Amino acid sequence: MKIIHIISALTLGLLLCGSVQARQKDTLSVEQAYTKEFLDTVDVKQKLVVNDYTSVGFQYGVALNRMSFNPAKTQSFLFTPRNFGVTYSRYGKMFGYMPYFGIQLGLFVGQDGYRTKLNKETNSRPSVDGAYEAVYDYVEVPMLALFHFDVLRFRLMANLGLYGGYRFGIHRVGGEDFDTEYADKFHDYEIKLDYGIKGGAGFALLFDPVELHFQAQLRYGFSSIYEPDYSSPYYYRYAYPFDIVISAGIQLQLTRRTGKTNSQLRKEAKALVYNE
Repeated sequence: MKIIHIISALTLGLLLCGSVQARQKDTLSVEQAYTKEFLDTVDVKQKLVVNDYTSVGFQYGVALNRMSFNPAKTQSFLFTPRNFGVTYSRYGKMFGYMPYFGIQLGLFVGQDGYRTKLNKETNSRPSVDGAYEAVYDYVEVPMLALFHFDVLRFRLMANLGLYGGYRFGIHRVGGEDFDTEYADKFHDYEIKLDYGIKGGAGFALLFDPVELHFQAQLRYGFSSIYEPDYSSPYYYRYAYPFDIVISAGIQLQLTRRTGKTNSQLRKEAKALVYNE
């Protein structure tokens, strides 16, 4: 019996000693529990957290222009070197967690127009009231929906939306039957109000808080440049602007693009402490 008691006492002592060691291990500091050698083996991946943020910018571009004529006219693209403006962009999360979307407002001054193509066989050009080339000056306000995908310092982006504008100037070139009085003057039947659809795609280089944007956009007008029945009440005529705009711009971030704000960190700390 004494032997049994001795064995039981030794067993109980070993169990108590193991329990104390376990409690001591639980109370070790982070530095004691995880050595530098162990931490060096941990694969830590950088996580890109895109916040909701705003930016303002300046954009400059050139355009290749033509008109969608009905009846059709043979044309070549007209190059115009003036398309610039300012933008305001607001990026946000769809459904609270998809950080790929935003909206952009802008104010732009640009040019569009047409240049008809020379027929080498007849040595003549199609014309509109004697003009075979016309450049329109316009101001426009676009509102675009944005899509973007950020990878560290690089972004892929696309946009699509509507614009409203106003044609405030015109410059025409014509042949022998062209009335030079209207070289820089609108006819009464020409429409100055402009509106249509605009969209494109591009990429950006991100050097927070500065962004460099490069994109190509298509611009199609729904407003003809003249009243359809100005020439004949029986045969309607239309001409809708169709432009390709290639641009570069610089954006300045007004709020943080990546990382968590102080407000977000405070909320997370409070939730951790109070188990909210």
